[in-house]
Amino acid sequence: MSRVQSPRTDHSWLVQCAELVLPWLTPTELAAISLTCKSLYQISKSITLRRSSDASRGFEKFPIPFHNSVDDQPYAFFLYTPSQIPSSSSQCPQRQSWGSSSAAGHNWAGRLLGVESVLWVGGSGDNVNGCDCQNCGEEGDGGQRCPCLIFYGLEDVVSECGPSCGCGLECPNRATQREVSVRLRIVKHVRKGWGLYADQLIPNGQFICEYAGELLTTKEARRRQQLYDELALGGHFSPALLVVREHLPSGKACLRFNFDATRIGNVARFINHSCDGGNLSTALVRSSGTLIPRLCFYASKDIEKDEELTFSYGGVRLRSKGLQCFCGSSTCFGTLPSEDT
Repeated sequence: MSRVQSPRTDHSWLVQCAELVLPWLTPTELAAISLTCKSLYQISKSITLRRSSDASRGFEKFPIPFHNSVDDQPYAFFLYTPSQIPSSSSQCPQRQSWGSSSAAGHNWAGRLLGVESVLWVGGSGDNVNGCDCQNCGEEGDGGQRCPCLIFYGLEDVVSECGPSCGCGLECPNRATQREVSVRLRIVKHVRKGWGLYADQLIPNGQFICEYAGELLTTKEARRRQQLYDELALGGHFSPALLVVREHLPSGKACLRFNFDATRIGNVARFINHSCDGGNLSTALVRSSGTLIPRLCFYASKDIEKDEELTFSYGGVRLRSKGLQCFCGSSTCFGTLPSEDT
C-alpha cells in the first residue's frame, strides 16, 4: 500500500530563503511574516534594524540612519532612487530590496527594476553636444573654458558636464552627479515628523543632494495632489510632491517640472520647510545632453552638526486654513505654503 505524504506544515523552506525573500517585503508584510515562527521573527527583526540603519539602501557613500525617540516607528518606508526617474506604470517598480545582510544598493538586488534613472537627450548613447576637455574646471591652453560651462542667462541655474562628455564622474564639473558626500541622519520630531539633519559640520556652499523622485506630467501631478490632499485629511500622511517653475529670460513664459518623491525618492524627501528660508539654497542644474534639469540643494551657510536642514517651500499661501507650520522660526506664518498645483 502506498503511503500518502501530508502537506508540509512547517516553514523551513521559507526560513532557508528568508534572507532573499524578506528584504523585498513591505513593513506590514514583514510584521505579518515575523509572527509565523521564532526563526522568521529573528530574521525580520534583523532586517528592520538594517533598514533603520540606512535609508539610502546602500546607494549613497555614507549610511543615512533613522533616529526616533518619539514613537515606535523604526523607519519610513519608501523606494530609493539616487536621481530622477520617468513616471509610467511600466517603468516604476512596485518593490525594491531593503534590509538584506549584504550591501544591496550597488548590486542587482537593490536597484529599481526596469528603470533608467537619468533622462538623457541622446537615449541611444550617441554623443550629443559633449566636451572632450582635459580639465573641465580650468581654462585650456587656448584660454577656452569647457563649453559645458555656459551661461544660461537664468538666475540660480548651474551648468555641468553630461553623459555625452568625455570626462568621468571625477570631473570637477560633475559635483552634483556623485553620491551624497556628507553625513546625514533622519530624525523624528514630535510635531514635524521626520526631518533631515546634519551629522557633521557642513561648510557654506557644499552640495548636499538633489531632489530625486518621479518626474510627472502636469496632469498626473494634479491628479496625485488631489489624492494626497484627501489622504492628508486622515492624518499620518506626508506627501513629497514638489513643483518647480523655471522662468525664461524673456519673462513671458516659464517651464514647469513636477517631482514626486512620495513613493520613490531619496533623502531630500525629508527636508522640512522653514519660513525664514532655512539653511539650504536651491539651484537648477543642467547637464550637457540632458533634457530635464535637476533641483539641487546647497548649504547657504555653515551648518553645525545636529542642525536640521531646511529650506522654503515657497511664499504663496492660498489656503487660509492650510496645514499648520511647526518650523519654529521667528518669522513663522503659522501655515505651510500652498498654491494651485
